[in-house]
Amino acid sequence: METATLKPLAATLPTPPSLNHRILTATAVPHFKQIHAQILRSGLDISAPFLSRLLALPLASSPSSLDYALSVLLHSPSPDFRLANRALRALSRAADPRRTLVAYGRLRRAGLALDRFSFPTVLRAVARARGVAGVVAREVHGFAAKTGLDTDPFVQTAVVGAYAALGRAAEARMVFDRMHHRDLVAWGVMLDGYCQSGCYNEALQLFDEMKSSGIVPDQVILATILSACARTRNLTSGGAVHSYIVESNLSIDAHLQSALISMYSNCGSMHTAQRLYDDMSPKNLVASTAMVFGYAKLGKIAVARSIFDQMTDKDLICWSAMISGYAESDQPNEALKLFNEMQLLGVKPDQITMLSVISSCANMGAIDQAKWVHIFVDKNGFHQILSIRNALIDMYSKCGSLADARTIFDDTAYKDVITWTSMITGFAMHGNGRAALAVFDHMILEGVKPNGVTFISLLYACSHAGLVDEGRRIFESMIRDYRLEPKHEHFGCMVDLLGRARLLQEALEFIESMPFAPNVVVWGSLLGACRIHSDVNLGELVARRLLELDPNHDGAYVLLSNIYAKASRWEDVREVRNLMKNKGVIKEAGFSWIELNGHVHEFMMGDKSHPRSSEIYGKLDEVVKELELVGYAPDTATVLVDLQEEEKREAILLHSEKLALSLGLIDSKKGSSIHIAKNIRVCNDCHTFMKLASKVFEREIVLRDRTRFHHYKDGVCSCGDFW
Repeated sequence: METATLKPLAATLPTPPSLNHRILTATAVPHFKQIHAQILRSGLDISAPFLSRLLALPLASSPSSLDYALSVLLHSPSPDFRLANRALRALSRAADPRRTLVAYGRLRRAGLALDRFSFPTVLRAVARARGVAGVVAREVHGFAAKTGLDTDPFVQTAVVGAYAALGRAAEARMVFDRMHHRDLVAWGVMLDGYCQSGCYNEALQLFDEMKSSGIVPDQVILATILSACARTRNLTSGGAVHSYIVESNLSIDAHLQSALISMYSNCGSMHTAQRLYDDMSPKNLVASTAMVFGYAKLGKIAVARSIFDQMTDKDLICWSAMISGYAESDQPNEALKLFNEMQLLGVKPDQITMLSVISSCANMGAIDQAKWVHIFVDKNGFHQILSIRNALIDMYSKCGSLADARTIFDDTAYKDVITWTSMITGFAMHGNGRAALAVFDHMILEGVKPNGVTFISLLYACSHAGLVDEGRRIFESMIRDYRLEPKHEHFGCMVDLLGRARLLQEALEFIESMPFAPNVVVWGSLLGACRIHSDVNLGELVARRLLELDPNHDGAYVLLSNIYAKASRWEDVREVRNLMKNKGVIKEAGFSWIELNGHVHEFMMGDKSHPRSSEIYGKLDEVVKELELVGYAPDTATVLVDLQEEEKREAILLHSEKLALSLGLIDSKKGSSIHIAKNIRVCNDCHTFMKLASKVFEREIVLRDRTRFHHYKDGVCSCGDFW
């Protein structure tokens, strides 16, 4: 600060009228500095009017001007607290709140008296600051206590607000509870502090205390409480607040109406939200975004898009809500298209938007799109955000590029439990169980404590690599060494591990020893193993248990039907399928997709809708003939419908992944890589087909099915035929 050339202003001579006039008419800091120089030379006493006029300028835009004003204040012979408060208020309007804290420290060291109006200004600056702001808050609070002002309601409310803004909700509540006089503002600050700190249940409890104390909430407080209900999806409390508003005959302004719509939307009560939204005129951005978010969460993506398209002024939050809706509704292609549209309109994404975009790329499994998104992340400064880096690891793993995932992992300086778990999951889905366990061991050496999700990934890795003993050890270690209670997902992984290893009886005994009732995931894991190993008797038992829990579980019917089909019990197959038809249970249709030159091509079984269909089928015939020369014969045993042998052969050659591969072979060269994804498990015949094709046509084929990746190269699959 500019203190080196300043001297205390003398108090000896009266101020000439001409100098007073110059002070009153000065409009810029340079003018004041000229006057100040004249004052210093003349020894005149004009500190109060000079400072008063100087502090009346819009100084907040110039930090150096603020420093100058503070220096003048500190070198005045008799500065009073009113001028100090004006200086603090001017500083508090600056972009950097730390200047206010520096000024506060200078004023304290100068021994300048502060009053009840000084502390709230300083505390508001503390609330905006970070770093050591918590220490400063306690120091300011302590100084207020020394000066006897800590019992002043104005100061106490400011202390509550500062602690709450810094995430110190418990300290804020201690001060709040000691307040003898708590007005509406104090209650509002404490309630808002709880919500800002994520203590939503505490906010709801405090709101009940407030009403019991006889304080009538205003619209701002009611909107805050409705936000807490929305965050916790507490429809009961939210509905009670709405009833209170109606019964109290309170005026509902646009802000409160938006809060009600947001609450009902977050709680999934879209009928009530829609009614309130229909009554709203004009419809504001907050309410419309809440409606988009609510419908998207319920999977009613078309309704959400309709509201989105009707909005004239869309902000980033609205775009993010719609993109996230597509991403979570398994429409990743639409999410990426909307993101591109957002870019064309010049709307800059934030971290939340990018996480949805990265998730969409991961679900598509499109490596070219993934690399484009990664470049975008780097160019726009998102690459240093840990959650983004974690998402990129997951994205590359799901797009088949474990090497890129590992590069990001290795280049991440600080790794949290999600970083380590993401890499473990990547190795697990690619069937590299040993590498997953090695990463876990490294994680433990680095002192990072695993969580429940980490152990799910580890057990999944063991299951898909046939590491039975290692899986047993991991499961026991989770309970013994890390005191983590296994959940249904952990038991399901263990059942899957034992089932894949043909230890079906042990898997059943494991289920029966569970400390709580098994769910559909656990029984489904065992039923899948029964299908793999053709155990009809156990399959019937398990399917019966599963359907008792969920009578409309499509997977149970399909797996049981497949078990019967593999045993050629066609009458039982027809009975199961008729049961499905009567119950309205629909089997998930299998489809595959392939990315070529940035475009994604989808295929159903026997699909002829593609523009290049005749070319694709011609290539498929060529591929089949080439593979038959090296010993390929369609495995008709994998056709699980009662057809003639020739019909079975024709059906199995029309599987969607074979069509995708044919297009990939047309548009690729020898030595290149072809990436295919499928929404259900790859069958035995297609698995053999891909292995042989990788050798005959000299391509690496990366196929992602529902459960894992298969890397086919030189006639061998990375899964070792264990999947």
